[in-house]
Amino acid sequence: MPLVMGVDSSTQSTKVEVRDADDGRVVAEGRAPHPPTTPPRSEQDPRAWWTAFDAARDAAGIEHVDAVSVAGQQHGLVVLDADGAPLRPAKLWNDTESAADAAWLVDQLGGPAAWAGACGVVPVAAVTITKLSWLHRTEPETFSRIAQVVLPHDYLTARLTGEYVTDRGDASGTGYYSAAASQYRIDLLEIVDGDLDWASLLPEVLGPTESRPARDGNALIAAGTGDNMAAALGIALEPGDVAISIGTSGTAYAVSPRPTVDPTGAVASFADATGRFLPLVCTLNATKVTDAIARLLGVDHAALDALALEAPAGAGGVVLLPYFDGERTPNRPDATGTIAGLHSDVAASQLARAAFEGVVCGLLDAVDALAAAGVEVGGKVVLAGGGTRSRAYQQIVADLTGTAVAVPHANEHVAAGACVQAAAALHGREPFDVARAWGLGAATFVEPNGGVDGDEIRSRYAAVRDAPVAATG
Repeated sequence: MPLVMGVDSSTQSTKVEVRDADDGRVVAEGRAPHPPTTPPRSEQDPRAWWTAFDAARDAAGIEHVDAVSVAGQQHGLVVLDADGAPLRPAKLWNDTESAADAAWLVDQLGGPAAWAGACGVVPVAAVTITKLSWLHRTEPETFSRIAQVVLPHDYLTARLTGEYVTDRGDASGTGYYSAAASQYRIDLLEIVDGDLDWASLLPEVLGPTESRPARDGNALIAAGTGDNMAAALGIALEPGDVAISIGTSGTAYAVSPRPTVDPTGAVASFADATGRFLPLVCTLNATKVTDAIARLLGVDHAALDALALEAPAGAGGVVLLPYFDGERTPNRPDATGTIAGLHSDVAASQLARAAFEGVVCGLLDAVDALAAAGVEVGGKVVLAGGGTRSRAYQQIVADLTGTAVAVPHANEHVAAGACVQAAAALHGREPFDVARAWGLGAATFVEPNGGVDGDEIRSRYAAVRDAPVAATG
């Protein structure tokens, strides 16, 4: 049987899945960690990703596959020399050191609306072009030696193929690629440096089913994509449905037949991995918040879940604003977390519940931003990301939305989506058709608890979010 491998190279680790290319059955899995990072400076050596990929592939124990696709953490800046070696550690999506550069870039083009119209993305510290500006400003000697500018998934794909290629999905998160026009916007890069031949430094953009041969000639290597684009395939997201992804960061996104232009900058007009679009809102803080509260309370994840579900909805008035490492949406790179509503009789269960509710409230603000930008989100609410295994996250999303929430049966949504792309390239099929044929949309539904006033909980959260302390940290 033909086999495909999907690679999820995230901030925390590399996960691989090997699936039967015909029916999607999982054959093997492997995982290996990445070096930990802590914003505001969040950097990793790209070579550590390759080491982790090798280890995860070895753990899977499959010697040969017919096609491979790499899905990687979006936005990271990888700069290479003429020999393909990294010139410095990669700056990751959650590195906020380029916040000043983001503000400068926005001003150079005349404001957020101009950027939204130009490429669909308004620069914030997460976006790749701001990191290029930071490098130009702070490390001019390194900047002068750049021979190739790639994203994390592009780097791993190049190690597999010897060629620099990318896809529309991941490219659309850079701040210098227009998903609507399907082309690089070199003029935006020229704001950073007007003397470079930028076109020669960027990877070729492949179509959704295009591939390149592996260096050893024994497999096809698909174009790869960004992690959110792969996850949309891994849960077979249908137009009209909205995905709430709970991982290290949080995202809310939908599949759309047309690009979105949001002059506020909250909604990024990304491309997806099928030829359509993926309007998306990203927050910096999700499971890292509940991880931190578990550590403070001295409990593991299962115990934190149980504590949160013991507490009443609304956490007895305790509200947690989850801006632990700054925030991307809203754009507050210097903000910190806030806990409000504490009394001397506060219980551990209240703090646990407030942590989950704070993360979920931020993500529901993201869903509201999608709707305000004209994105159709009237279908199912589908959970994605590692946080979906948490019973507390499942239940609290259902409670605060007041609707049944779909929890996909597949666990590793990004790796599954990468497998879909690899199989589509191998068989010459449309990626979404593969995802649907494999049954990746199958899900269990979690019903909301009766009597929960989600609007009231979200209103208390908004009052803390909008207080002056939230803006200043």
